[in-house]
Parts: sequence; C-alpha cells; structure tokens
Amino acid sequence: MAELNAHSDRMVLIFSCNVKDASKFEVWSKDRASKYVHGLNEKNSISYEWRISEDGATATLIESFVNSDAMMVRLTNHAASPIATEVMEQVEITGLLCLGNAKQDAIDTLAAWGAVF
Repeated sequence: MAELNAHSDRMVLIFSCNVKDASKFEVWSKDRASKYVHGLNEKNSISYEWRISEDGATATLIESFVNSDAMMVRLTNHAASPIATEVMEQVEITGLLCLGNAKQDAIDTLAAWGAVF
C-alpha cells in the first residue's frame, strides 16, 4: 500500500437517486450521459460512474476530481449541458454527499442542492 495521503485535494461527489423508469435510465446513463461527460475531456476529472441497484429502483452517481476547482469545472459544464435537463427526467435526486476540501464557491453551489459536507 502507498503512504497515507493525509493532504489530498481530491473531491468526491455522491448523488443518491430514485430512478423513474429503470429500462430507460439504464440506456440513458450508459449511452447518453456517460458518453457525453467523457466527451467533455475535463482533464482534472477522475471518474464519472453510475451504479444502478439490482431492482433498478435507485441509482448512485459517483464523481471524483483532482480538486475543488476541477469539480467546479464539471458543475459549470453540467449546468450548460443538455444533460442537466435530461437527468431530471430520468431520476429524482434524494441526496448529495460532498467529500473533500471544497472551496467556498463549490460549497455555495452544492449547498443550494442540499449537499452534506
């Protein structure tokens, strides 16, 4: 194992969601959302991963970033994208957990969504 990373700037967002239509969501998350985000080439984004429950009723989106600034690039890009509207057609966001040392601009943005830090 590597040394303890006690001073990481890494940020992680975990969105908990209720899925509206499991079959549509599975196609959308793989063929639309993930491909769209990957195509943005956000160099300081580490991952964008949807996890769907076995029964298809809930989903979790886990995103990770090099730092708070990279997270804000992702959030800004999301707000300007067609995915922002589409995601609300697919899921109801029931929770948002933000892990890491978020800067104030990120705290302000995510607090408006009810994030827990």
